[in-house]
Amino acid sequence: MSDLMQTAGTVDAQVNNLLNLAVAAGAEILKVYAEDFSASVKGDGSPVTVADQAAEDVILKDLANHFPDVPVVAEESVEAGQLPEGGARYFLVDPLDGTKEFVKRNGEFTVNIALIDQGKPVFGVVYAPALKEIYWGGALPGGEEQGAFQGQVTDCEITDVKKISVRKPPEAGLSVLASRSHLSEETEALIAKLNVAEKICVGSSLKLCWVAAGRADLYPRMAPTMQWDIAAGDAIVRAAGGRVVFAKTGKNFVYKLGEGAIKDDLRNPHFIAVSDLALLP
Repeated sequence: MSDLMQTAGTVDAQVNNLLNLAVAAGAEILKVYAEDFSASVKGDGSPVTVADQAAEDVILKDLANHFPDVPVVAEESVEAGQLPEGGARYFLVDPLDGTKEFVKRNGEFTVNIALIDQGKPVFGVVYAPALKEIYWGGALPGGEEQGAFQGQVTDCEITDVKKISVRKPPEAGLSVLASRSHLSEETEALIAKLNVAEKICVGSSLKLCWVAAGRADLYPRMAPTMQWDIAAGDAIVRAAGGRVVFAKTGKNFVYKLGEGAIKDDLRNPHFIAVSDLALLP
């Protein structure tokens, strides 16, 4: 892992590498998105397309070149039975988060790349290629924490970069985010306990990014997710001043990849992404 422990300049270059990598993966996804495509169903009932694998291939190749000593846990590889041995530091990759939204062609899908260190998401990038929005936050080991950011992507170039942060909850009531395709009764019950002014349904890890960017206050998830679904967005929420916590305890979400781990070990318990812990019911 020595490639991560370099001078600040090198670390900054590595951050740029990860941002550009997300954009490159997004370009592969958009090639498929522009054509007729079909989806197949994986063993867990979730859809998958050729775009998922194409994006993952790009990401895995680049990470192997730039971070050869850091294991990569990537969704499609895990689905194929390729789960690396656990360690304190590893990448979590969802090459196409929100495949259902991709199939529906509503644009609400993302590329997620996160670095986990000692159970914490220390850096994450989320790119929504159809919306041309990119978010990132945190710091690679050896780098300085800079906060969270949002930018636009035009012709594969990141522009209009601005710093983002969670907002102060409005007195008129909360804006609460919910999954467009996976809204459970438990989630609805929790939302009913809150002073909600509006409920916004959106797909993929955009929900986490919107909390980080101050577009909403709370995102409760009382339905199944995997580590790779939320790690990058979690890093961005934390860097923006918010928290992602276990729904039962209110404690920080922790990521684990133990020795001999299998896919089921990467399933998440219920969680809540929130701008301010005082908002928790």
